[in-house]
Amino acid sequence: MNEVKKTLPIKGMHCASCVRTIERSLIKIKGIRNAVVNLATEKATVTYDSDICSEDQIASAVSNVGYKVIIEDESADAQAMADKEKIEKAKELKDLKNKVLVSLFLGLLVLWGSFPGLMNTAPAFLQNFFVQLLLATPVQFWAGSMFYKATIPALKHRTANMDTLVALGTTVAYAYSAFVTIFPQIPKSIGIEPVPYFDVATIIIGLILLGRYLEAKAKAGTSEAIKKLIGLQAKTARVVKNNKEVDIPVGEVQIGDIIRVRPGEKIPVDGVIAEGESSIDESMVTGESIPVDKIKGDTVIGATMNKSGTFMFKASKVGQDTMLAQIIKLVEEAQGSKAPIQRIADIISSYFVPIVIMLAFITFGMWYVLGPQPAFLFAMLNTVAVLIIACPCAMGLATPTAIMVGTGIGAEHGILIRDAESLETAHKINTVIFDKTGTLTNGKPEVTDIVPLNNTRKDEILRLAASIEKGSEHSLAEAIIKKSEQEKVKLDSTTKFKAVAGHGVEGVINNKKIVFGNKKLMEKEEINFSSTVQTAELLEKEGKTVMMLGVDGKLAGFIAVADTIKESAKDGIKALEKKGIEVIMITGDNQRTAQAIAKQVGIKKVFAEVLPQEKEKILKSIRQAQDPELTEGQVQNDNLGGKVAMVGDGINDAPALAASDIGIAMGTGTDVAIEAADITLLNKDLRSVASAIELSKKTMRTIKLNLFWAFGYNIILIPVAMGILYPFFNILLNPIFASVAMATSSISVVMNSLLLKKTKI
Repeated sequence: MNEVKKTLPIKGMHCASCVRTIERSLIKIKGIRNAVVNLATEKATVTYDSDICSEDQIASAVSNVGYKVIIEDESADAQAMADKEKIEKAKELKDLKNKVLVSLFLGLLVLWGSFPGLMNTAPAFLQNFFVQLLLATPVQFWAGSMFYKATIPALKHRTANMDTLVALGTTVAYAYSAFVTIFPQIPKSIGIEPVPYFDVATIIIGLILLGRYLEAKAKAGTSEAIKKLIGLQAKTARVVKNNKEVDIPVGEVQIGDIIRVRPGEKIPVDGVIAEGESSIDESMVTGESIPVDKIKGDTVIGATMNKSGTFMFKASKVGQDTMLAQIIKLVEEAQGSKAPIQRIADIISSYFVPIVIMLAFITFGMWYVLGPQPAFLFAMLNTVAVLIIACPCAMGLATPTAIMVGTGIGAEHGILIRDAESLETAHKINTVIFDKTGTLTNGKPEVTDIVPLNNTRKDEILRLAASIEKGSEHSLAEAIIKKSEQEKVKLDSTTKFKAVAGHGVEGVINNKKIVFGNKKLMEKEEINFSSTVQTAELLEKEGKTVMMLGVDGKLAGFIAVADTIKESAKDGIKALEKKGIEVIMITGDNQRTAQAIAKQVGIKKVFAEVLPQEKEKILKSIRQAQDPELTEGQVQNDNLGGKVAMVGDGINDAPALAASDIGIAMGTGTDVAIEAADITLLNKDLRSVASAIELSKKTMRTIKLNLFWAFGYNIILIPVAMGILYPFFNILLNPIFASVAMATSSISVVMNSLLLKKTKI
């Protein structure tokens, strides 16, 4: 199976029922695993087996139900595609604007010549029914052509959408008016005055198109985050070839190219510095305004700004593989995804349009049978009002517009949210578990103490420890190797190297068996360390990690290493506790070291001496509100359970991140960090955990308010359009006012979502 996930632009969608129709048509195709259609972005995210299904089949299925898929050129860069989309959107908006102006101008002329009272001020030719027919026809069939283009294929496939309601309503009004204009004697013969209602058809079309135009303009503001990210990319790169520097488009850069960057220039792609050093502003990725010093061997990220020095770097990632491209992709997928709460609205909308059509028939029948004279006119106008007022546009826009703004705000603050479901779940979090190393701490420990035992020299301990740690990737190993480099210690070769998970390392150096790790490793190797316990405990109380060195079964000494606390850790913990969220630390360190670190950052509950494979088990137990079986030295915790978030480095903690309700990875600039979690903190700021929860809370509040107005609008106004107030107050809803209300509801939902932009997180 060759599974592919693609996001495809779709033209012609206008309401939630359109979304449901397209999703159902796609799911029926063999080979498609999942299909999510987003009204706000006007895109479909489709996961399918490319061995069974093709893009052409997807496009055909969408076309069959009245919509159009735009197949994009994958080789084009993000900026080129964005520019092309911008041009197309501008053209569509211009065409829509022209139709709005023409239809409203002609509609107002018709209204002037036909509306009671107002028609007395109009020129005689405008009061002529044939002139009104002439003015109304281009509005109905040119300006309103989009309604027919969507309705006809939909009806062929026995589906209905918002366009169906508009097409039915305006066609009924236009057809009746044309009939009484051309054949006035027929209505006269049955006692009905032959008065046309061209103003109803033309003004409704003009107002609905105006609503769509304003809605499209407002929706453009919800996707500003993507535009900003795409705009960050450099246009050209200065590539060094054969000792010559050549400026080429960034899309032509190849992996391995050597690129020169001067002060004040953007770094074109991701890479590693080969020569020189500089200070680089990485705020576009991390949100951190302070520039980062970079030297030879350090990685640089495309689209970040070089501040001071000149350097050359080797391109390691280009095109769609760069950090910026992945961020853009993640934000697009998040904005195109569907929150669980939206699925309820989509299901309701799928039944809504057919129900409205039934209500329209019921309205016509009741007014025709029970209504006052002329009963037919009352029946027709109220039927048109029901069809127009019931448009489910607002329901379709309620959730996606808020999700787009919410995920966009997150991206601008260095908080990457994977999908809408993560954004919806985050505000329910009541327990946050932090990994220690690399999360609460900087993950760059330093050697603080070397304690020799049994007549062993300090340099000998450092030499043996550094020699055996050469094969380890642990952050503590880096600290020891770095110390040996500073002391200029010559290292020995190691054979039979083996990493013992959660314990340490072992190997053979100069025919001697060397073991280096924690107390558990010493116990496993039956090495006596009882005489050093008190000294080790004193170091551990200071928050230092103590590693013991065994040589041929005897304790030779130990090395203490300390990691520094992140500046944002204490404030981040405090911000979560203010929200009433339980905070827990989980670490492989011993109890004393764990408690020392926890005390510094303000965490009261700790799981210590936890092996990597045990983290997931403990997390699952916390989710089930049951304490795990704790090993000696761990702290028993109360009041656990509920929705749990795990904050880790995104690589070592991948199983625990996956097992949590929300996995939050500290952004390391790697693909793995972004792929491992539901939320990635590119800014590496622990205060952003509380910010992400707050953003989720405010986004969900906006969504619920949107849905309340969208459903409330339809629930209240459909009975009014049917004429429920007429027997009591003699009030009927004019179809023209129904179209105004319908357009206003959609625009108000989008504008309410845009208010999220003012949110401070």
